[in-house]
Amino acid sequence: MGLFTEKLILISLFIFIIHSIETLAYAVRLSGARVRLLASALSLFNLMVMVSRLANMMQQPFTGSLIDNAPKVNTLEFVENQYRVIICSSTLGTIIGILLLPTFIAIFSRAIIHLSEERGSIPSLIKKGLTLEYIKRGVKHIHLPRLSYLKDFRLKDIPIRLFIINMVITAIYTIGVLSALYAALLAPERASTAIMASGLINGIATILLIIFIDPKISILADDVINQKGSYDKLKGVSLMMITSRLLGTILAQLFFIPGAEYIAWFTKFIV
Repeated sequence: MGLFTEKLILISLFIFIIHSIETLAYAVRLSGARVRLLASALSLFNLMVMVSRLANMMQQPFTGSLIDNAPKVNTLEFVENQYRVIICSSTLGTIIGILLLPTFIAIFSRAIIHLSEERGSIPSLIKKGLTLEYIKRGVKHIHLPRLSYLKDFRLKDIPIRLFIINMVITAIYTIGVLSALYAALLAPERASTAIMASGLINGIATILLIIFIDPKISILADDVINQKGSYDKLKGVSLMMITSRLLGTILAQLFFIPGAEYIAWFTKFIV
């Protein structure tokens, strides 16, 4: 049985798309501040976050099936290698999200304006966005990031504490499901308990993002709209947060096994 099975490739592609979407969600706030329609932007942002969170929950049965199909010999090593490929796909998805950020800032800016014109109707916006005319317009906005995106941004503007918190939370969120499933192999007698822990881990990570990260970026966006802050600074801070997110997916490779061992240990106190 080869490492790169068809199922693993499909799951990796799925995770790749999830992390691309979550990275591009940063573009929504930037677009909202750019066109000064932050409230409309937040509705689009919440939609993207909801889709990515739901998709992340859906990965559990698919990644779990990799364990069911694993060989009986060297099972732990085989599953670990497959799960590390999946974590790697989250890193690649984040990189693609970063490269597409300028493109989607332009696309979301127009989408937010159309959403406002459609009186908040997401279905109408999606219907209009899928027409050939609007797809052609979207293609014209494709361009890569430039160094000018860091114009007027200084190193002292980097929120170091926020940067580290976002990196650690992203790492935990990335390996939450995978570590729980791997913990089920480490403690087979408590497998069900370990697997169910993934929901708790991702739930806590999501709450931490909402408490520590989202309000800070939202305040910077409000400052831009109220002419108390600079759009370039908001863009620079957003890029730094996306960079911390990228580093978080890399850090997830280090957290994966220790996280699984901790979950397996913790289940002793639940059963």
